Amino acid sequence: MSNSIGQVFKKINLLTEIGIALSAEKNFSSLLEQILSGAKKITNADGGTIYLLNEDKMLEMAVVQTDSLNIHLGGNTNKPISFKPVELYDEQGKPNLNMVVTRAALEDKPINIADAYDAKDYDFSGTYEFDKSTGYHSQSFLAVPMKNHENDLVGVLQLINAKSNKTNNIVSFSEEDQKLAESLASLAAVAISNKQLIDNFNNLFNSLVKLIATAIDEKSTHTSGHCKRLPAVTMLLAEAANASEQDELKDFSMTKEDRFELEMAAWLHDCGKLTTPDFVMEKSTKLERIVDRIELVDLRLTSMVHEAEVEKLTALMNHKDPDEVNKNYQEKIELYSEVRAFFHLHNEGSEQMHKEEIAKVHEWANLKWHDSDGIEHKLLTENELENLCIIKGTLTEEERTIINNHIVATIKMLDTLPFPKHLQNVPEYAGGHHERVDGKGYPKGLRKDEMSVQARIMAIADVFEALTAQDRPYKAPMKLSKVVSILKKMSETGHIDPVLFDVFIDGKVHLNYAKEFLPAEQNDL
Repeated sequence: MSNSIGQVFKKINLLTEIGIALSAEKNFSSLLEQILSGAKKITNADGGTIYLLNEDKMLEMAVVQTDSLNIHLGGNTNKPISFKPVELYDEQGKPNLNMVVTRAALEDKPINIADAYDAKDYDFSGTYEFDKSTGYHSQSFLAVPMKNHENDLVGVLQLINAKSNKTNNIVSFSEEDQKLAESLASLAAVAISNKQLIDNFNNLFNSLVKLIATAIDEKSTHTSGHCKRLPAVTMLLAEAANASEQDELKDFSMTKEDRFELEMAAWLHDCGKLTTPDFVMEKSTKLERIVDRIELVDLRLTSMVHEAEVEKLTALMNHKDPDEVNKNYQEKIELYSEVRAFFHLHNEGSEQMHKEEIAKVHEWANLKWHDSDGIEHKLLTENELENLCIIKGTLTEEERTIINNHIVATIKMLDTLPFPKHLQNVPEYAGGHHERVDGKGYPKGLRKDEMSVQARIMAIADVFEALTAQDRPYKAPMKLSKVVSILKKMSETGHIDPVLFDVFIDGKVHLNYAKEFLPAEQNDL
């Protein structure tokens, strides 16, 4: 009697240990294997299977184990399970009560079979074929439905061939073992449901994050693909840093959860651009607003040409000196042509303007034209003059501030989200991609020791993607060798982390990225 009670207490303790282990397990395949292995151990069963209810409302084998035949399929084994899912209902919608696992699921009760070869109420034809082909003898069966805290069916735990603790002979599953199996099935169902809920949340979060990134990319044809490409560079560099033997990175290592957190931060790094006005995002020339105002300047110059023609004809009609009239007319036409070409050239923003060129813009901005009411105007408005005098690029200081403000908006937006523990660093990682290791970045002016490795990784990734991008309106895509040269200089001048730049090069991050994302003619390394 005492031995029997002692055995029961031992199994209860084992059940408790298994329950604790299940609550801590994060890997789904390992979770399923622990459930089945624990159930076999508690009941001293030779084999078993975990069936999970799939989207088609069929029971699908997830893990299969038979110790005496050394069969271990599914789970973490990477060995596929070839058996087809078991249907709960036939084509007419009638419940399939002919099989042990389906009846356990449909009738929501354990099915305990002492001997499959004596059971007349169930279809064991598949079992008989398996035994015949393997020499195995399937005898005792125990099928227990797994239902979660909401009483929803998750799957079925099936155990085969209970063994006597004394003789090791095959025996039927005892009532105590059945109760323990039921308890384990309940724990397992909750653990499986929780893991599925977490996975579903992560999948939903992942999809929503990529939806936001896609919306940002679609918002601007000039940076389309940036939010999709940056995570690729980020993760390539992160993996290289994870594998690095640099002393400074000896404490840097990433778990699966760390990788997911960093990748989500990379996808969200520009979410603040949703607040950036389109006319700034899309500004590909200096005079572009809703339309490129260079066309308005062209119309004014054309009007000035017509005015010059009228002046010429009027002068000739008034018997002015034809040579002098034609000379003045020709000088104006040549000037207007020169002005038009000059303004078009410097509207592109691809070349840096010098003082002499800016002075010329100011001079020609004062040329006069008349509207349809005869009112005189300067050739350029004050705003057009300011924009055409942008020294480099296409953005004014005000517009550049608006663009830069996207990172402030990103941080504000992300700080409002109730991130769970495994994603709590997303705002810091995403918000640091415009910081510099010398403290001259924005928006917070953080120095290297104030930035996480992940934020420094994203800072390099952002610059690299921007330099190699083929969709930027203000520059042509650079050759890979030139990009590397620029990054090297940036690492030497305090812009990016020199240690991570070395990892970037040593880990061939640029080359691996180029293989997938850059055309062959751009990769000159």
